[in-house]
Amino acid sequence: MPGVTIRPVTADDHTAWLPLWQAYQRFYETRIADEVSAVAWERMLDPNEPTNAALAWVDGKALGMVHWIYHRSNWSIENSCYLQDLYVHSEQRGLGVGRQLIEHVYATAKAAGCAKVHWLTHETNATAISLYEQVAERPGFIQFRKPL
Repeated sequence: MPGVTIRPVTADDHTAWLPLWQAYQRFYETRIADEVSAVAWERMLDPNEPTNAALAWVDGKALGMVHWIYHRSNWSIENSCYLQDLYVHSEQRGLGVGRQLIEHVYATAKAAGCAKVHWLTHETNATAISLYEQVAERPGFIQFRKPL
């Protein structure tokens, strides 16, 4: 999509970021507590935290967001990058904004010296899977988790 600007979030972007974050939660039929979202936002702004965020802007409006976290790995000396959250406004899907957000994370992680970028999506998210299969490999691992 022409005219898209991707840039890291600043403290002034909270009112643009929050509706995208809430829409992302609705998409996945979940609700993250406000206090957790507030701490996540603080971490995204803190240069000493491994958590990062960027927004995709078109004509002064934020249409997409991406969050990523740098972390150690036992499989490489270099850090890895976990692309944790990716969301594009429903009216803008299929226009290349998601791909540009992913490419932004790739470039940022490469500049930070990461060995790889990895992420998950829900098995029913066919639209996203179609894009992800074009921009990354699908290694076949299945996620397991236990809330504590």
